[in-house]
Amino acid sequence: MPSTHTLICPSCTAGNRLPAARLSDGPKCGTCGARLVPPKPFELDPAALKKSVKTDTLPLLVDFWAPWCGPCRMMAPEFEKAAQALSGAVRLAKVNTQDFPEASTAYAIRGIPALLLFDKGREVSRLAGARPAADIIAFARQNAPA
Repeated sequence: MPSTHTLICPSCTAGNRLPAARLSDGPKCGTCGARLVPPKPFELDPAALKKSVKTDTLPLLVDFWAPWCGPCRMMAPEFEKAAQALSGAVRLAKVNTQDFPEASTAYAIRGIPALLLFDKGREVSRLAGARPAADIIAFARQNAPA
């Protein structure tokens, strides 16, 4: 694990460098004061997603979803549980494909919900379909680089 991490703020998209040892201390953005490793998944628009994928040195697990999707709504509380369990090791984010269909196109999303795991600028793995928290956690731990 690197001694420092670079993370994009989920609120203002400013880049932040912080010691790896501080990930579990609730670090905040130096620009806007928002939590950099929130205990719940955070929403990203396509520009923020692209910037986070490119810049973040902590793995990023993204749920591509839509409000009209029943399985997506069923998985939402499970994704929140996974965010709490993975806090400090993997950041969890959500992209609303109804509001941002271009994100689906950019990442070749064929169906939702779809989970994509990114690390250091590249897609590491993907998982399709609604999953319980235990499956999401296992997927992230098995596929996120140590």
